[in-house]
Amino acid sequence: MIWDVEKETMSRSRMQAIQLERLQQTLKNVYENVSFYRQKFDQYGVKPEHCRSLKDLSRFPFTVKTDLRENYPFNMFAVPKKKIVRIHASSGTTGKPTVVGYTKNDLNTWAELVARMVTMAGVSSDDVAQVCFGYGLFTGAFGLHYGLERVGAMVVPTSTGNTERQIMLMQDFETTAVISTPTYAMHMAEVARKMGVDPARLPIRVGLFGSEAWTENMRAEIEKTWHIKATDNYGLSEIMGPGVAGECLETCGMHIAEDHFLVEVIDPETGEPLDYGQEGELVITSLTKEALPIIRYRTRDITALNPEPCRCGRTTIRMKKVSGRTDDMLIISGVNVFPSQIESVLLEIDGISSHYQIIVTKKGYLDALEVQVEPAEKSFTGHFKDLKELEEKVKNRLAAVLSLRAKVKLVEPGSLERFEGKAKRVIDKRKM
Repeated sequence: MIWDVEKETMSRSRMQAIQLERLQQTLKNVYENVSFYRQKFDQYGVKPEHCRSLKDLSRFPFTVKTDLRENYPFNMFAVPKKKIVRIHASSGTTGKPTVVGYTKNDLNTWAELVARMVTMAGVSSDDVAQVCFGYGLFTGAFGLHYGLERVGAMVVPTSTGNTERQIMLMQDFETTAVISTPTYAMHMAEVARKMGVDPARLPIRVGLFGSEAWTENMRAEIEKTWHIKATDNYGLSEIMGPGVAGECLETCGMHIAEDHFLVEVIDPETGEPLDYGQEGELVITSLTKEALPIIRYRTRDITALNPEPCRCGRTTIRMKKVSGRTDDMLIISGVNVFPSQIESVLLEIDGISSHYQIIVTKKGYLDALEVQVEPAEKSFTGHFKDLKELEEKVKNRLAAVLSLRAKVKLVEPGSLERFEGKAKRVIDKRKM
């Protein structure tokens, strides 16, 4: 099922014509109404009228997260404060948060794009959708809430936490769609089992998971545990929130709402644009945002783009599942390591659960990587010999994939911290 056939299946030439028209208007808008962009464009020697084709966008400067923080709270806005009807902010762990604003038109666009996204994932007016994201300044819950309402689903805004109550409501309300982080989905399944509830026997049939990078192995684990179809979706507060891109039921890449966002993939070191299929850093330019238009935003997310039409009938460009970030990449003794690589290895090994912690320390001048992981309860015999064999198996698989030796420590099931929001998998003690 397609929510907006005209927008989601248009020809490449028609889409590019719309993008160019909207890009030119956006560049003019920010130059006239946002002092940051006017100064930045002047510094680079470019004017809005220099953009005569989509390729000309590469002449314009990037925007980065620190730009938003340095213009905190409202200096990046392109409309007067009285036209802002909603404020959200990132959950940044250091310094000021990144503040984003929405006009009435922005909120309407947001709900419409999330409606597209959840329809791709199989949600309709027949569904009862339980939103297990935290409501507040975080964009995830509110963004999905109004998009789900737009398609006519019954929305259950449970937020995060109180997990036993979440399970009870899933039973009582006959929830058919669950929306959360993938790690919280696995935690809810764990709690359900402790309550004597088999998550696979609940009425839930689809799950929409986002807000953190997750692997195909995690998808398989979720689908097996809950007996559902699990889809990925993508968004970030600086751009809009959820609804920027999402998977259809073919699960072969996330369809980008190209009539509202112009995407590039660049070499993170040089900033040079890369061709379709090449993996690099995703850069997004908003095309219709009124309150906070943003030009060439460096997301730090690593992905690749596929322009081929999808089997589902949509013609929009698809982005590959995010494999990591340029800024959460760990450099261990000169070796680049992404946490998603470690997760992928762990979930391939029988007898290992989805709960793990990565700890990086320094011994003298050398980096040391330790992976703490819980064995699956069914395989936790407590016998030293069995544990050592499982540890060695994990250690050898990690060494083969990462090209370095990591210390592996099996810990008691249930002992690692559980997360209701975005999981904090890495503790880098070198920075402490």
